[in-house]
Amino acid sequence: MPVAMAITLLFAILLAGAFSSAESSYIEYNTTQTIVPGRINVHLVPHSHDDVGWLKTVDQYYFGGNNSIRGACVQNVLDSVISALLDDKNRKFIYVEMAFFQRWWRQQSNAKKIKVKELVNSGQLEFINGAMCMHDEATPHYIDLIDQTTLGHKYIKDEFGQIPRVGWQIDPFGHSAVQAYLLGAEIGFDSLFFARIDYQDRAKRLKEKTLEVVWQGSKSLGSSSQIFTGIFPRHYDPPDGFTFEINDVSPPIQDDVLLFDYNVQERVNEFVAAALAQANVTRTNHIMWAMGTDFRYQYANSWFRQMDKFIHYVNQDGRVNALYSTPSIYTDAKYAANEKWPLKTDDFFPYADKPNAYWTGYFTSRPAFKGYVRVLSAYYLAARQLEFFKGRSTSGPNTDALADALAIAQHHDAVSGTERQHVAADYALRLSIGYVEAEKLVASSLSFLAESRSNTGQGNSVTSFMQCPLLNISFCPPSEVALSDGKSLVVVIYNSLGWKREETIRIPVSTARVIVKDSEGREIESQLLPLSNFTSRIRTHYVKAYLGKTPSETAKYWLAFSVSVPPLGFSTYIVGTAKETEGPSSIISTVDTYKGSKSNTIEVGKGSLKLLYSEDEGKLIRYVNSRNLVTAFAEQSYGYYSGNDGTDKDPQASGAYIFRPNGTFPMKSESQTQLIVVRGAVLDEVHQQLNSWISQVTRVFKGKEHAEVEFNIGPIPVNDGIGKEIITQITTTMKTNRTFYTDSNGRDFIKRIRDFRKDWDLQVNQPVAGNYYPINLGIYLQDNSTELSVLVDRSVGGSSLADGQIELMLHRRLIHDDVRGVGEVLNETVCVPEGCEGLTIQGKFYLRIDPIGEGAKWRRTVGQEIYSPLLLAFSEQDGNDWMSSHVPTFSGIDPSYSLPDNVAIITLQELENGKVLLRLAHLYESGEDKDYSVMASVELKKLFPKKKINKVTEMSLSANQERGEMERRRLAWKVEGTFEEEEEPEVVRGEPLDPSKLVVELAPMEIRTFLIDLDYLQMFGS
Repeated sequence: MPVAMAITLLFAILLAGAFSSAESSYIEYNTTQTIVPGRINVHLVPHSHDDVGWLKTVDQYYFGGNNSIRGACVQNVLDSVISALLDDKNRKFIYVEMAFFQRWWRQQSNAKKIKVKELVNSGQLEFINGAMCMHDEATPHYIDLIDQTTLGHKYIKDEFGQIPRVGWQIDPFGHSAVQAYLLGAEIGFDSLFFARIDYQDRAKRLKEKTLEVVWQGSKSLGSSSQIFTGIFPRHYDPPDGFTFEINDVSPPIQDDVLLFDYNVQERVNEFVAAALAQANVTRTNHIMWAMGTDFRYQYANSWFRQMDKFIHYVNQDGRVNALYSTPSIYTDAKYAANEKWPLKTDDFFPYADKPNAYWTGYFTSRPAFKGYVRVLSAYYLAARQLEFFKGRSTSGPNTDALADALAIAQHHDAVSGTERQHVAADYALRLSIGYVEAEKLVASSLSFLAESRSNTGQGNSVTSFMQCPLLNISFCPPSEVALSDGKSLVVVIYNSLGWKREETIRIPVSTARVIVKDSEGREIESQLLPLSNFTSRIRTHYVKAYLGKTPSETAKYWLAFSVSVPPLGFSTYIVGTAKETEGPSSIISTVDTYKGSKSNTIEVGKGSLKLLYSEDEGKLIRYVNSRNLVTAFAEQSYGYYSGNDGTDKDPQASGAYIFRPNGTFPMKSESQTQLIVVRGAVLDEVHQQLNSWISQVTRVFKGKEHAEVEFNIGPIPVNDGIGKEIITQITTTMKTNRTFYTDSNGRDFIKRIRDFRKDWDLQVNQPVAGNYYPINLGIYLQDNSTELSVLVDRSVGGSSLADGQIELMLHRRLIHDDVRGVGEVLNETVCVPEGCEGLTIQGKFYLRIDPIGEGAKWRRTVGQEIYSPLLLAFSEQDGNDWMSSHVPTFSGIDPSYSLPDNVAIITLQELENGKVLLRLAHLYESGEDKDYSVMASVELKKLFPKKKINKVTEMSLSANQERGEMERRRLAWKVEGTFEEEEEPEVVRGEPLDPSKLVVELAPMEIRTFLIDLDYLQMFGS
C-alpha cells in the first residue's frame, strides 16, 4: 500500500471516530438584538436595492418578466422576506421603493396584511426613504422630488401610520445639496446614507475617518437644516465573502459536526477581520454592513440563515458584537455616542469612480425624455390647481396616473437617461397615459370655470376645450383648422404662477387673414411669422412617428401675440378671420436674407435689447441693452466632442453614464453663411442653419430683455463610426477667474471653480468631463461689472471651461457602451414606416447679461416662468357671443392680490379627504438679491377668497407629520470646530403661523407646507 493512501485511510478512521462521539442536533441560534458598550457593534442591515426600472421595466422587475435580461422578481423578494421575518422576531429588513411595495400590497390577503402590519409596528420591517422610488439627484427638479416623496410618504402614513426617519440614497451617481437639506432635514429625516462618491474623495475620507459627516446643504438655512450623513466605505453591498444569495460564492457557515468542511471558527475570524478593518476607518464603535445589493433576497432564507449563524457564533466569540439592525437603530447609536462630526457643505458632484470615468454624461442623456418629464411636471402642478378650483370629484378624470408616472420617472435610472431603450419607452408611455387623463381634467375644469353659471343652469359643462401637446413641433389641429365664415378660435390661457404675466404666445395657423381680440373685444397687435422648412420637416416626420398619421392641415404661419394673464387664473383671446372690408389683419413679418457678402452689422430687437450680428460671418457679435446700459461682446457657437471608443490603454468609453471626450470639434457652416431675419411688431427672429442637422432660431421679444434660443439638433450622424456629444458655447470677454455657478435641482446656486474641489486636492485627469455639473435651472458667470446668465428648459450638463464662457451639452448619440451595467449603447432613434433615423431634439435656452448684482431677479422670475409655461386650451365660437356667455377672465385668488415677486406656489392640491395641501416657496437665497432676499409674507385669506379657513396646520415638507412635532424630535448633531458657547450665524425662519392673522412668513430659501381645512362659502363661477 503506498504511504499517501495509508495516511488518508488513517485520517478517515480517526475522523470517523471523532464523528461517532459527536452529535448533530437542532441549534437554536441566539439572534437577540443588543448593543454592547465598549465593543465594536456590527449593525447588519438586510436590504434589497430594487430599481424601479433599468434593464427591465418597472412591471417586469416586479412580476419577474423578461428574465432573459436579468433574473429579478421583486414579488419573490417581498414574499420571501415576509416569510423569513415571521420565522424569527429578531430578524429585520428595510424596504425603500414604495412603487414596488404598493404593487405587492394590493395583492395580499387581509390575513397577510395584518401580519405585515405587526412586522412594521414591531420594527422588524422598516420603511426607509419611503418615496415611490430612489430618485436621481442630478437631473430632477426639486418640485418633482418633493411630489414623488410626498406620494410615498402619504401611502406609508395612510396604510401603516409610520413616518420614515432615514434617507437611503445608496445608488444615485453623485449627491445634491437639495437632497441633504430639502429631501432630508426638511422632511424630518435624522440621517442620510449613500455609497457613491468620487474615488479621490473616498480615499481621503477613508484615511481621515471622515466618511460620516454633518451635511449643511443650504447656505440660507444653515444649521437649522443639516443632516447626519453616512457614506459607505465601499459600495452598498457587504464586505467580500458575506453575500448569500443562492449561487453566491461566499462560503456559508457549516456548523454540523457530522458533515465535512466544518468552518465556524474560520468564518468567525473572517467576520471579525472585516469588522475591524471597517472600524479602523469609522468613528465610534458602531459600523454598518449593508447586507444585500440589487434584487437580492429572492430566497430570503439563504441570507437570514447565514446571518443568524454569524450573529450567534460571532457573539459567542466575543471579540465584536453583531446584531440585526436598521439605519434608524444605527443612527440612534451614533447620536448616543455624543461625537463631534466633520462639517460638509455644498454637494458631491461630479462623481468619478476611476481616473477617466466621470459620470457627467447622464446630465444630458436622453434629452427628449428629460424635456418630456419637465413639461409634464409643470402640467401636473397646473392640473392640480384647476382641480382644486373646480372641486375634486370622486368620479371622472384625475391626476393620479400622471402622479404615479412622474414619480417613477424621477428614479435614478429614469430621468437620468441611463435605462435601456425599451424601458425609456415604457416610462414615456406611462407619462403619456397620465397626461391624457389629466388633460381631460384640465379641459373639464376650464370649461366649468369659463362657463357662466346662469348660462348652464346647474353648471353642467357643455364647452369643449382641446389642447395641443405637440405644439412645440407646430402641430395644433384646433388652431390650424381654416376659420370658416362666422367661426372663430377661442384661446383660453391659464397661468399657474402667483403673479400676473405678460408674455408672447405663438400658435400655428393656416391662413394669413386673421385678427386677434382680447376679452374686451379690442383688437390687439399680432404678427405672422413663416414656418421654416426645418420646422415643417420636423412637424411632418414626428407627427407621423407619434400619431401614425400625416398632418391633414398645412400650417403656414406662426401667429404671435402678447397676452396678459392674471395670477392663478386665465384670460381669453379670440382669433377670427379678417374680412376684406374690416381693414388690416395680423401683420405678416418682413423677411430679410443676408448671404454674408458684406461686412455690415445687422441689428435685431424692438425694445431695449438689441442683438448685433456680423453679416459676413453670419454670427452674433454684440449684446446691447439700452435700459441698463450693458454693452458686451458676445458670441454663440456649436461644436461636438467625439465620444471615446475605449480602445486606448484605458478601455473606458463614453456612454449613457460616462462622458469621456476624445477631442473637440467646432461646427462650421457647411455652405455660405446665411442669416434669415424675421421682423415684426411683436418679436424679431434670427434663423441660422449650420448644417443639415443643426439649426436654431433666436428670438427677441418686444418688452423682454433676454434672448430665447430654440435649437434643433439631429439626427446626429454616426455613420463615420464616431459617437458625438453636441455642445453650444456662449463666449464673452468677462474675466471670471475660473469661477461659475450652477443650480442644485433648480433651487440653490452653488459656486464652482474649474479644476478645483473644496474637500480634497483634485488630481485632474479629465479637464472637460471633470468640470461638468448638472444644470436644471441655469448657470451664470460674473466679473466685477457684469453677470452672464443662461437658463435651460430641462436638465443638461454644462460648465465654464474658459473664462467668460458658458458651455452646455444639448444632445448625445454614442456607439459604445460605457460598461456600467446598462449593456446598451445610447443611440436613440425615431421610426416611421419608411425607416428609422437618429432622434432630433428641439429645446430652448435663454440668455441675458446684467450689471453685477442684478441677474438674480431675472434668473428667479423667468426661471419660474420657464418651469411653468402658460397653459393653452382651444375652443371655437359660432357667431360672436363667447364673451357674453362665458367668463372671459378668472383668478383663483383675490382679484386685488398677487403673490410677492419672491414667492411661488409649488403645490395647491385638494386631497381625497377634502383638505387642501399648500406649499409656498421663497425663490431667493440669503444675500442673492438686494431687494428680494428678504422675509416675504403671503396672506392666506386672499389666497382663498370666497372660502372660510377653519384650520391651518403646518406640516413637514412631505406632509406626513406636523412641523412642530418634527422639530421636537429632530436630533441636534455636534459639529467639529464649534463649541457650545459659540454663537452660530443666525438662521432666519418665518414665524409660526398666527391663526387669527393667517399670514405666512417665508425666509430666503424656505419652503413651508400646510394642510388647510376650508368651507366653501361660494363656488367659483356661481
